[in-house]
Amino acid sequence: MSHQTTHRTHTARVPGQPRATEAAPVAAERGPGTVEVTLTVNGTVHDIEIEPRVSLLDALREHLDITGPKKGCNQGACGACTVWVDGRRVVSCLTLAISCEGHEVTTVEGLADGDELHPMQQAFVEHDAFQCGYCTPGQLMSAIALIEEGHADDDAEIREWMSGNICRCAAYPNICSAIRAVRDASEGGR
Repeated sequence: MSHQTTHRTHTARVPGQPRATEAAPVAAERGPGTVEVTLTVNGTVHDIEIEPRVSLLDALREHLDITGPKKGCNQGACGACTVWVDGRRVVSCLTLAISCEGHEVTTVEGLADGDELHPMQQAFVEHDAFQCGYCTPGQLMSAIALIEEGHADDDAEIREWMSGNICRCAAYPNICSAIRAVRDASEGGR
């Protein structure tokens, strides 16, 4: 007896899920056109209308005029677009804005307290940890996060955990110096 296998015999329908020919309810509600998305950025709630495929970076820069995160490579390789989502660093060029709904997004613009710079921002100034400044917002976000994550024990560890952030001006020694200064000050303050 010969048994013919067809595609149809191997595509089982999961109970409760729509058939492949039916639109999933969420997809029907959230695309393919523009959708309203509510983003909380630096403590401020923003309602924007975007296509579901828009990256967090593009939503920040093009829809909210938050220009700190930079579009360097748009492939997640340079770190210039690093922001925090719920306190965790992410490359915003590879993160869909729609996935950040209901989460707190923090950019470099959210670091200072009024006119008072964040200690890491001040350390970057004092240690001349930037030249052209293009990568600085992403460097700052990663530098603060790596200290909070406990990855700043020594220079080798700092370099390893900052390796996702590229500085084409080669200010790496000064960046490490700024991170060490903030680490040492925070350890002394504990």
